[in-house]
Amino acid sequence: MSVDVATSAEQDWMAQAIELATTNVSIGGGPFGALIVRDGEIIATGTNKVTVDLDPTAHAEVTAIRNACRALGTFKLDGCVLVTSCEPCPMCLASALWARVDRVLFAADRNDAAEAGFDDRAFYDVFEDPRTESPTPVTRVKVPNRNEAFNAWRNKTDRVDY
Repeated sequence: MSVDVATSAEQDWMAQAIELATTNVSIGGGPFGALIVRDGEIIATGTNKVTVDLDPTAHAEVTAIRNACRALGTFKLDGCVLVTSCEPCPMCLASALWARVDRVLFAADRNDAAEAGFDDRAFYDVFEDPRTESPTPVTRVKVPNRNEAFNAWRNKTDRVDY
């Protein structure tokens, strides 16, 4: 992670992400906001809707990514920047990687989030050190047809690779 001096445009985008997050608190959502920007234009926004939508994956970054993909008609956001009011949690960072965004910019960090009651540090630990015990057990179940879906995928002639 690097700390860089942001351009004027990046500062403006960040101000908008923080404003989204702050406004979202007043309407019952979590204190997180995000933007997807491409070629200097805001393509989509997202706010944390975990409690509003009863969806633990409805983080601001994931919501912004979903909205941007729909707006652009694609599942790949190469050429885009994710601007978020807080350092992405592991799920949101993984989502940004899967979406193929070019860069991620954030303001508050994981420690700021923890001080506000959003302590995801145990999740970061699982991904940063493979020897860390996961808070949720993950166990492989050995079955003979474990590759059945993959075989169907490989044989599908009209598949869309991603």
